[in-house]
Amino acid sequence: MELTLAAHGKSVAQVVLRWLVQRDVVVIPKSVRAERMAENLDVFGFALTDDQMARIAGLDTGASLFFDHRDPAMTALLGNHRLTD
Repeated sequence: MELTLAAHGKSVAQVVLRWLVQRDVVVIPKSVRAERMAENLDVFGFALTDDQMARIAGLDTGASLFFDHRDPAMTALLGNHRLTD
C-alpha cells in the first residue's frame, strides 16, 4: 500500500476510496472537517493500476475485526437485541 500512496501522493483514505470507486462500489465518506471533505472528493484525478487494485484486494483476510455477520449465533444475537425494554 505504501508504494501506491507514494506513487499517487494521496492519503490512505483517498486510496481506499479510489479502490472502492474503481470497483463500482458506492461510497459515502463521513467527515465534519472541510479539509477532509475536500480530500474525500479528490479521488477522481488519479486511477489505480490493475496490479495496485489486486494488491489492495489481497489485503482482505476474509475475517471481520468486529464480528462475523454470517455467523448464525451472532445474527441471532443482533436480531434479538432491543434498544429499549
